[in-house]
Amino acid sequence: QVYLAESGGGSVQAGESLTLSCVVTGSTFSDHAFGWFRRAPGKDQEFVAAISWSGGGKFYANSAKVRFVISRDNTKNTVFLQMNNLMPEDAAVYYCGHETTRPRWFGGNDTKTTPDNYELWGQGTKVTVSS
Repeated sequence: QVYLAESGGGSVQAGESLTLSCVVTGSTFSDHAFGWFRRAPGKDQEFVAAISWSGGGKFYANSAKVRFVISRDNTKNTVFLQMNNLMPEDAAVYYCGHETTRPRWFGGNDTKTTPDNYELWGQGTKVTVSS
């Protein structure tokens, strides 16, 4: 059984930073891509960032391109999302998505940003940003 557990969310002031973690157990972690998505109240789920199986490929939403950094540690089965200079519009529940069916896949920009291409998800971690 594969489990994903996100952590690191919290309440911060605008301009501050947070680093989210997604610890994965029971998975062939290093063979698969991961994505971070978020859902704000009343809004659709939104792509934030994705990382390839090796960590050598990374892709960001325009809103995250300058301020966020996705990374992974394949020795610890963990994916990270470092978020800097947080803004109120970043407030959301952040979810880690695990692609499980295509080893060493990273896809095109239209596929790695689509939630349907990630088969497993964690419970999410909430980020609140006050101005």
